[in-house]
Amino acid sequence: MTYAVVTFGCRVNQADSFDVEESLRARGGVAAPAHDADLVVVNTCTVTGAADQGARNFIRRVARRNPSARIVVTGCYATREPGALTSLPGVVRLVSNGEKAAFVRELRSPDGDGACGLRLEPGVMGRTAFPLRVQTGCEERCAFCVIPSTRGPSRSRPIAAVLDDVDRLAGAGYRELWLVGVHLGSYGRDHLPPASLLELLRALDGARGDVSFRISSLEPMDCSPEIVALVAQSGRFAPHFHLPLQHGSDRMLAAMRRPYSVGFYRGLVDDIRARLPHASIGTDVIVGFPGESEEDVEVCEGTVAGLPVSYLHVFPYSDRPGTAAEAMSPKVSPAETKTRAARMRDIGAQLSSRFVRSQVGTVRPGLTLDDGATVLTDNFLKVTVPPGLARNMRVSVRIEADSPALAGHVV
Repeated sequence: MTYAVVTFGCRVNQADSFDVEESLRARGGVAAPAHDADLVVVNTCTVTGAADQGARNFIRRVARRNPSARIVVTGCYATREPGALTSLPGVVRLVSNGEKAAFVRELRSPDGDGACGLRLEPGVMGRTAFPLRVQTGCEERCAFCVIPSTRGPSRSRPIAAVLDDVDRLAGAGYRELWLVGVHLGSYGRDHLPPASLLELLRALDGARGDVSFRISSLEPMDCSPEIVALVAQSGRFAPHFHLPLQHGSDRMLAAMRRPYSVGFYRGLVDDIRARLPHASIGTDVIVGFPGESEEDVEVCEGTVAGLPVSYLHVFPYSDRPGTAAEAMSPKVSPAETKTRAARMRDIGAQLSSRFVRSQVGTVRPGLTLDDGATVLTDNFLKVTVPPGLARNMRVSVRIEADSPALAGHVV
């Protein structure tokens, strides 16, 4: 059997797709392009209307080019609105997020029973690092977000199980693991007795094997001084934080039901920059949220432009069914939202350029990707280097130029 696993959306979805891929490989499946595969598993996202449309369009394209393919659709869109997907051509099955684990077990053998050893290695699904899911679900109620209804309440894996996975992944050759979760900062709150993300990170700091860790997206209120201090002191954790701001106006943060202020956020990123001058700090901003005025836009632009962040993801707002924001007004027109997104992306480009320029002349540790001609540094820069290295090598790279692209030499 040939198969393709296609993933939309967040790194938790990527981790879920790795589970599917591992089971299919253990069963003897052979990876193939979606237009040639017998089985195509589409792992969907529903964080925006564009994500929904992208998944539908992809499924239609696969069905046109590969009419004999059996298409299985899973993920958040399949969970939220299954009826929109069952009628698409080629779709033979929908698997909700709650059914994913059983689906993975079912794939492992023809009778749905049995276990398999690790069948993954760096490079599978195009990834050198491995997205290690430690938590899923969310109990926050941000006004714009539909994900709590598609992922359910927060559930955390036991620390011992996470450490077991670290051992087997290190044994398979992985040298960098990304710690991912829907609400990663809530890790362990569902345990009895309760644990914490800091407790997990301290356990990972003492893990065996030549493996390092990169913390995925953390809500600002969950990024404690103790976590920042551990990253600064440990040597096992990449100096890379992704801290979604969502808006630079306190008025809009309140409307979005975000539990922090702009002042708190600025203090957090200033502290990280003071402790880790070369750290990468990424953020997210939503534009066009209901009620956002031109004054709010100007405040947000001024706030973001003044932050010591390294890169910016901009999300044009779209109504999500069942969220509080769906009922809020006045709505910002799609055309105006597009204009505001372009303005914010220009600011993001300036912030990225500033950070990249600050790194020219430095030497950073990193990991070779793909054909070995690219290094992902600890502070999340992709640097082109002369060819000749293998994938998944630990190296140190001197960053020598930032135009037309980041380039350097291994030292």
